[in-house]
Order: sequence, then C-alpha cells, then structure tokens
Amino acid sequence: MKTLAYILSALAVFGLAFWAYRENYTTQQVLKETRSLQRQIGSAQIRLGVLKAEWAYLNRPDRLRELAELNFDQLGLLPLRPDQFGRVDEVAYPQVPLLPITNGVDVSTMAAEGAKP
Repeated sequence: MKTLAYILSALAVFGLAFWAYRENYTTQQVLKETRSLQRQIGSAQIRLGVLKAEWAYLNRPDRLRELAELNFDQLGLLPLRPDQFGRVDEVAYPQVPLLPITNGVDVSTMAAEGAKP
C-alpha cells in the first residue's frame, strides 16, 4: 500500500512539474508578445507625434492665408470676420408645407350617429 502511495505521489510530482514547465514557457511567450506590443505602441505614438507636428506646421494661419490669396481666383476664399457669425436663433429655417386634407372625416357627427340613446 505504501508503494502505491509513493508511486502516485511521484506521478503527481512529475505531473505538476510538467504543468509548471509548460506554464513557464507560456508565460515567457506572453511576456515576449507584450514587449513587442509595447514597442509597437511606442513607435505608433512617435509617428502620431510627428504627424501632429506636421499638421500644426501645415495649418499655420500665415501659410493658409498665403495659399488663400494665391488661389483666390479659383477658390474665392475670403478671411473670416466676426460679423459673419450669428446665433442659432437667428437662423431662418424654411417652413414645412402642410399636406392638404382631401377626405375629411367629421368626428363629432360619427360619434352622435353611433351612440345609442
């Protein structure tokens, strides 16, 4: 009986050792993937910073003003002025035309005819 317990204990130890060995390599693989993803995120953040700097450089007001002046004959762009802006309540929305009623129904007459005294 003791030998059976020793054999089962040894098999359990071997099984747990094999499981721990596999978990160790799985964990190392996940850590490698995590480091790779962090490097990719870092490089994407650097690219995003460069793109934001380029966008800011290309959208300088003096540059845009010069481009608008150079291409005025094709685009017709004028500089913005404060008096060009208004409030929302000043906007005149078009009236929605009502549909004509062609087959009207007199509701008060129908109620009087259908009611029993």
